[in-house]
Amino acid sequence: MKNQEQVEKMRHTLSHVLAAAVKELYPTTTFGIGPAVENGFYYDMNFGEVKITEKDLAKIEKKMRGIIQRKFKMERVEKTRNEALDWAISEKQPLKKELIEELPASETISFYIMRDNSGKEIFTDLCKGPHIRESKEIGAFKLEKVAGAYWRGDEKREMLTRVYGVAFEAQEELDIYLKRQEEAKARDHRKLGKELDLYTFSDLVGAGLPMFTPRGTLMRDLLADYSLSLRKRAGFSRVWTPHITKVDLYKTSGHYAKFGDELFMVHSQVNGEEFALKPMNCPHHTQIFASLPRTYKEMPVRYMEPTTDYRDEKSGELGGLSRVRSLTQDDSHVFCRTTQIKDEIKNLVSIVKEFYTEVGMDKLRARLSYRSDEDKYLGDKKLWEMAQKQIKQAAIDNGLDFFEAEGEAAFYGPKIDFMAEDAIGREHQVATIQLDFVQPERFGLEFTNEKGEKERPVMIHHATLGSIERFMSVFIEHTAGWFPFWVAPEQVRILTVNDKVSQYVQKICSELDGIILEKPIKYNELRYSIDESDDSLGKKIRRAVAMKIPAILIVGEKDMEAGEVSIRLRDKEEKVKLKGLAKYLREL
Repeated sequence: MKNQEQVEKMRHTLSHVLAAAVKELYPTTTFGIGPAVENGFYYDMNFGEVKITEKDLAKIEKKMRGIIQRKFKMERVEKTRNEALDWAISEKQPLKKELIEELPASETISFYIMRDNSGKEIFTDLCKGPHIRESKEIGAFKLEKVAGAYWRGDEKREMLTRVYGVAFEAQEELDIYLKRQEEAKARDHRKLGKELDLYTFSDLVGAGLPMFTPRGTLMRDLLADYSLSLRKRAGFSRVWTPHITKVDLYKTSGHYAKFGDELFMVHSQVNGEEFALKPMNCPHHTQIFASLPRTYKEMPVRYMEPTTDYRDEKSGELGGLSRVRSLTQDDSHVFCRTTQIKDEIKNLVSIVKEFYTEVGMDKLRARLSYRSDEDKYLGDKKLWEMAQKQIKQAAIDNGLDFFEAEGEAAFYGPKIDFMAEDAIGREHQVATIQLDFVQPERFGLEFTNEKGEKERPVMIHHATLGSIERFMSVFIEHTAGWFPFWVAPEQVRILTVNDKVSQYVQKICSELDGIILEKPIKYNELRYSIDESDDSLGKKIRRAVAMKIPAILIVGEKDMEAGEVSIRLRDKEEKVKLKGLAKYLREL
């Protein structure tokens, strides 16, 4: 195989091989859809009374390899709609029948037949293709997991069993992928979040509504405060807006028409007035801008607000902190003149680079997200073309490593989405800068220019972290819970060898109490605890390491006599004099 298109064909064909294997093992299975996806393929199937678990994957995979050994070829055939319906009925495939019934009566429908080297039919499936020609083009693959999936993504429809597989051109690529997946499991933020006591969920509170413990709250506040400090330095002023609003606000902005089904609705018991829990903050900020007459001398006007928004996400799409119903945006909005766009974007790019360098995720690419030809965007196409040119020029001017992507824009304007690479090579969308000519128009925003004329401002949307919850999910997995010293909920733990060193520990505490960390946030007091339990030193060390404490201070009688402490970091151990302890910790 020479290109990605061929790899995609191979993956798609493997979904058919999977279905063929399942059909031979479980003849009464009915089939939904089986596409190629990133890194592999899946098939949604209804196994009836049979419950398939990951223990069954080895058996199914073995059957798949047996089918490949029959040296099959893929044959494309076409049927009329009636012929296709007859096929679905005779094969007792109601889900396929449903798909066919939605097609125009005049449409010719394609099928792919898998035939072995003797010409015998192995499996036939309704499919648009494309596929590889024969089994020898299949590379390395492995069935990976089993999950539930509602038919057509509709929670009111039947739950199907989705079997996932991964596939690559060569075994070496598959081995690298599988090794990375094992590493990802060890770094899973849902697992580490519990182990490190950062956040929790409760059935009584509701799915997708995380609650942060003292440790987790401290950490998220530090990240948010750092983000705020960078924007404050860049001229942003903090604002506050309420958590509910009249629906009219989102009807004016255009969000209601686009995302009305994601709103949590609130009805007044006094007068029946309809409100919504706010899903985003930009419409509110337009109203703060509009609350006073503005002149060109004030421009740009910059607002920032770390605030929790609410979106009625489907329960099947929720996952740890990655997808939640309550999300805290570190939101910013700039209202400026068109001549100021270049400098404002430069400002914001600088903030993004500084923040992600500090948190150790400085491998950034920029996705320039443009509109497509779909009829889902607001605003004049000429404005869009101008905005997209400005976004691209900004990426060039700021030396960004960028690529362009049609169809990824916000409905009101193009954007720069920053993609950060984590420690195991995965890419995540993090910060964003969005250019918006639409909402100022819809809200009638204006300022008075030098000529005394009314002029429309441009709105620039920016979030450094994006959603704090989602950023934390990425950050936890990137660091595997070994957070940078400044943001670790517990930075230092003192372990005593015995109770003879108690007075010396008090001297150490006096040193620690006087330490103020100035980078990256000033007035960050050192956070430490003492483990004076009767447990063995080995057990104390294991407990501290399990909580991923960056600096473990071990204090014994010899340390006391020498006026020093033994410091255990993740990658080394050394002795430090008590008088030099403050300087040592400040430099971590």
